[in-house]
Amino acid sequence: MGVSNSYLSKAEVQRLLGVNAFGMWRLVRKYDDFPTPTEHPNLGGPFRGREPEEVWDGGQVSAWAAGTAEFTHRGAVLMRPLPEEFATGRWAGYKDTVRGPALDWRTALGVVRIVHCADRKAAADVATDITAKGNPDSVVTVCALYGDMGIRGPSLVAADTAHPGIEYEADWSDVAALAGQDLPWWPGTLRQAPLIRQWQPGSPAAVVEVPASTSEKTLRRAAGNDTFDVTARAAATDMANSIRNDRIDHTAHDIEIFCKDGYGENPNPVVAGAVPDTTRHPLPCDGDRQALKAGWHKLALSSHPDAVAALEIVIGREPELLPFGSVTEIPVQSGTISARWTSRLTMCDPTAAHAVLAQDDRAEAFFLDPLTDMPVLRTPREDGKQLWRFYAPLSPGRRRGTRFGRPAPHRVDHHQRRPRPPCALYTDRASVVGRRLG
Repeated sequence: MGVSNSYLSKAEVQRLLGVNAFGMWRLVRKYDDFPTPTEHPNLGGPFRGREPEEVWDGGQVSAWAAGTAEFTHRGAVLMRPLPEEFATGRWAGYKDTVRGPALDWRTALGVVRIVHCADRKAAADVATDITAKGNPDSVVTVCALYGDMGIRGPSLVAADTAHPGIEYEADWSDVAALAGQDLPWWPGTLRQAPLIRQWQPGSPAAVVEVPASTSEKTLRRAAGNDTFDVTARAAATDMANSIRNDRIDHTAHDIEIFCKDGYGENPNPVVAGAVPDTTRHPLPCDGDRQALKAGWHKLALSSHPDAVAALEIVIGREPELLPFGSVTEIPVQSGTISARWTSRLTMCDPTAAHAVLAQDDRAEAFFLDPLTDMPVLRTPREDGKQLWRFYAPLSPGRRRGTRFGRPAPHRVDHHQRRPRPPCALYTDRASVVGRRLG
């Protein structure tokens, strides 16, 4: 999401503005607000060897031209002053693009194509593809979603087919005024090509079930696995329901913000193309905490791949449901207190808790503390020495500190484990033993 940067050489600026070298020299002296040269962040590739003063920000030049009477016709199309009177636009149908579904709007400025995608460079990529294919639909500007809220509707990123590599910010209300009607918008969870393809002006918002996220699917798979007992499956179901409830609530909240709220008395010129189906909402969740903790403890001690994937989710979402403290490392030493503790450890096959504890590091052996069921592993350091890595046991009544959604590191002397970022939600960590001991 966001506006991508583009950098132009002096010759490219001259072509954009339609001036020669002398004209460039003249306008720099005539206009005090002409964009100043900037240093390209990466002077490799085609910019290798160029001096910083030879590079201009393409978006700044295009925006400057749009607001300067002498060059308005060469500036960003949707940043040019709108005429006081113009013909009302109309819907021109659905289009598939290289970056997803789009709707065309025939306006007084030409065809504006809105791509319902919030990925970075979506507008530039679609505009470039249109130009490469000869622009059969006479599109003048491509808009894509910025992924945020503007003053009068969703923020837009635009790229003109005349200069497809240059992106700039556009105003949703300006495009709506050109189209002559409120424009449809779909929340991210319901931004699906079939729904956008079926939309027509005046059609009611489609009522659609919010699709399950990867995390919900992972937990539903664990909940449906007969390998686990009813307590473990209930814990996975509870968290899956919580995730679904949150997604529906967030979707409804986004629609409220983007489509109904506005500044002053005027609502935003936005209509919802789809709304979430709330027939069974909310699903039951937040059950008995002790029962949930017991279920997650059983999943942590399982070696099934579904348990590994589920455990990665609970650590990132609600780690207090697990009976483990912060991740801790101590060096393997003899004749120390830690050595007396490690002597009681029992070697075992890796469990889900071991797999999440190891992450992508190579583990040499896996253990359990028979007194606490605490998972422990032994892993080599970069210098070749060995470390014990484990979840520190929680004292009664002590609350777990968390950081980045994960347990905060526990300090042991001068050996401290750095906090890890939230782990990816892998759902196919099948060969735990092979991956950790390989």
